[in-house]
Amino acid sequence: MTQETAYRQSQVRELVALRTETEWLELKHNNSDPQQTGEYVSALANAAALCGKAFAYLIWGIDDSSHAVLGTSFDPRHTKVGNEELESWLLRQLSPKINFHFHVVQLDEGRVVLLEIDRASRHPVQFAGQEYIRIGSYKKKLKDFPEKERALWRIFDATPFEDMPALEKAGADDVLRLLDYPAYFDLMGRPLPENRSGILSALAADELIAPIEGGRWSIRNLGAILFAKRLADFSTLKRKAVRVIAYKGTSRVETLREQEGTRGYAAGFEGLIGYINGLLPSTEVIGQALRKTTPIYPELAIRELVANALIHQDFFVTGGGPMVEIFSDRMEITNPGLPLVDTDRFLDNPPRSRNEALASLMRRVGICEERGSGVDKVVSQTELYQLPAPAFEVVGEHTRSSLFTPLALTKMESRDRIRACYLHACLRYVQREFMTNASLRERFGIATQNSAIASRLIKEALKAKAIRPHDEGASRKYMRYLPIWA
Repeated sequence: MTQETAYRQSQVRELVALRTETEWLELKHNNSDPQQTGEYVSALANAAALCGKAFAYLIWGIDDSSHAVLGTSFDPRHTKVGNEELESWLLRQLSPKINFHFHVVQLDEGRVVLLEIDRASRHPVQFAGQEYIRIGSYKKKLKDFPEKERALWRIFDATPFEDMPALEKAGADDVLRLLDYPAYFDLMGRPLPENRSGILSALAADELIAPIEGGRWSIRNLGAILFAKRLADFSTLKRKAVRVIAYKGTSRVETLREQEGTRGYAAGFEGLIGYINGLLPSTEVIGQALRKTTPIYPELAIRELVANALIHQDFFVTGGGPMVEIFSDRMEITNPGLPLVDTDRFLDNPPRSRNEALASLMRRVGICEERGSGVDKVVSQTELYQLPAPAFEVVGEHTRSSLFTPLALTKMESRDRIRACYLHACLRYVQREFMTNASLRERFGIATQNSAIASRLIKEALKAKAIRPHDEGASRKYMRYLPIWA
């Protein structure tokens, strides 16, 4: 018997041992009408949020009065609605999309089917355009119970992702088995406690776990996303693992390497950065006596952009997690969620994060820089390495940061030159300095005798309204420039 099978059997036994059905648990024998199932997914997901549960459950093969195991003939894997598979049909009808999973569980008394449903988050879950809720053991339309709807919205507004449970009713042994607690103490620079109680107390003090009734623990999303030994052990987080993909050439047509991370972000960060660096191109610099291999991209810039993607992502955007894509001419780092700060103001504005507890703990363990300095360092490093300016953009519901391989100024497109000029002006501004012809020459490595080239770049950026003169009346020789918004 596999560990997964044993876990699901134990889970079903624990659920059917409850005296009655609850708002977040529905028991059925064989009734598998697809429309009814979809409505129950909506009702149970919303009820789980109201009750503070991570999941809701629908079980077939159980008598709803006696809770006796009867077995069921329902098989979700071979059930279709028209020509569409049941699971696909249900997902298409749900809004917003939430995770749910069918599990066929064989017990001694018969075969049962367990449907595990993620709780609603951010918005009440609709099925076929209608929101449902559980009132006791009955399924009702949410609009008929406005006090429940108001309570739901209060919960969505008040509960950050980090505080939500990733796993409930975990025993102490489960906590130590699922979380990489040695990595936590190592990153914190603290000695490992001598006993289990000390370990659990320390994890609870940082709100990675929380005690619940019966001497058990709730592993919070904060603890799981940062220190999971295997993110796949947490059904709500397994799609949030970081994917790293290396392509041949400049398109996504041919994949050379693809790897999905398994560990929590903090526990696996150094390994992730090492793996990325191993895939990146490098160049040889010939010194007086030795050849030295130098990475094309500055590691500090990579670390900052990857850390930002992890910290600032919107965990409620379903379907995928952060992704690092490596091409022959660029590197793209993408995270789910729209930025809370305009992409043109990443450099000068302190970042606003949806995940404050996550950001705070990542800073405490030294994974990211202090607030507000990360993008400054990225731009500064790309200038030091004489690279094209990084790009920050919104793509659909995602935020993307891009680094580019070395490119001669004469081969840059107008938008690349303007972006580089604009970000250089922003960097000088946050350093309480001005952009000048001389500073721009230094940024691009333009010789002093070729100052006219820098003048043309400045004129191009002025025309695009990316920068503005500090003093319109200054002589051309002493002209200084600011970002357009300054």
